[in-house]
Amino acid sequence: MHDTRFQRLTERLAEGAPLWRCLPFQEPEPAWCSRWPGLAEALLALDDDTLARLQADPLAGSALADSPLAAWLPVAALAELVALPDLSRHVTLPEAWAEGIAERKRRQLEAFVPQVPASPDEAPVDLVEWCAGKGHLARALAQRHGVEVTALEWDPALCAAGSVLAQGQSAAVRFWVQDVMAEEAGRWLHAGSRAVALHACGDLHRRLLTLAAEAGSEVVLAPCCYQRTADERYRPLSARGRDLAAAAGLTLDRDALTLAVQETVTAPRGVQRHRERASAWRLGFDRLQRRVRGVDAYLPVPSLAYGRMPARFSEFCRWAAAQKGLALPEGVDWAGLEAEGWRRHREVARLELVRHLYRRPLEVWLALDRLAFLEEAGYAVELGTFCARSLTPRNLLLRARKR
Repeated sequence: MHDTRFQRLTERLAEGAPLWRCLPFQEPEPAWCSRWPGLAEALLALDDDTLARLQADPLAGSALADSPLAAWLPVAALAELVALPDLSRHVTLPEAWAEGIAERKRRQLEAFVPQVPASPDEAPVDLVEWCAGKGHLARALAQRHGVEVTALEWDPALCAAGSVLAQGQSAAVRFWVQDVMAEEAGRWLHAGSRAVALHACGDLHRRLLTLAAEAGSEVVLAPCCYQRTADERYRPLSARGRDLAAAAGLTLDRDALTLAVQETVTAPRGVQRHRERASAWRLGFDRLQRRVRGVDAYLPVPSLAYGRMPARFSEFCRWAAAQKGLALPEGVDWAGLEAEGWRRHREVARLELVRHLYRRPLEVWLALDRLAFLEEAGYAVELGTFCARSLTPRNLLLRARKR
């Protein structure tokens, strides 16, 4: 069943590539608009409530019922292909264990911890948390299962802080300063170990899977941030993934990997408003820089951390122009330009729904590539969701054990 899903998803993603590769933020009129003018017209006419519903999850059951995309695109077929088993369980961590853990992170731990089995009737396993940070997961597992957990983290300061928390809670966690990308990182994994990682990013979790497969270690992994990789082009981990991608002509660059994790349903409203304003201002500046340069092409501008955005649109444009070495003319109609930016923001938000339709299919495809890699290495693998998307959009879980 997994292989059939993998093959069909590959075909759908390859067919839809001309749609999800287009970047409405950078292209005032994406190429697909001329091919499907009716689709573009329907999207641009969407009210704000429908837009918000489709942005949250264009493949949800409520969105499918009256999706404006369904007349042109394979919405129902994609929804079926990303429907994975619900593996979710839940425990409540005692208050004494939750010191230093943000509320949302705590709830994610309460969903993830039950996915890591104890081994009461088997030979004991060595639990290893990969990329542990302060070891919140390691502490919860140590106390829930009554075992010692090894926590690997490259940052000595995080190791020190985690050790203080573990000692204060009498949790049997041993921290080791370890760069998991280093050559010797595989020494922590063996046939009697169980490696766990909640939201290990990109190359970090690829490294875990590669080393675990070599050692025969069990794996419980919620992958994240596939775009955090040293490679410009994605090379499938599995031989099956490489064969399917080659046959369908499917290639993934870093933009595609970023799209796979672009959902932000957990962002607070204040953060969302900041992002909306940043988007509108960047689009307003985009209009300005095209006129100033006399070049009708997008000009990337560095990102600004939350809280560092200038107070006024005109100040932002002057900052952005300075970053790119542009001299701005006198007499710019700042109010009119800002209004144009907000108009473009509303337009882009609607046209990007086409890309958003392929977010989850891309993410599931990447997870299936990891599943296939482990199966090729002789593992039995489960793939499903460990919590609701409202808790974290990165709710996919891989659980693998050597056959």
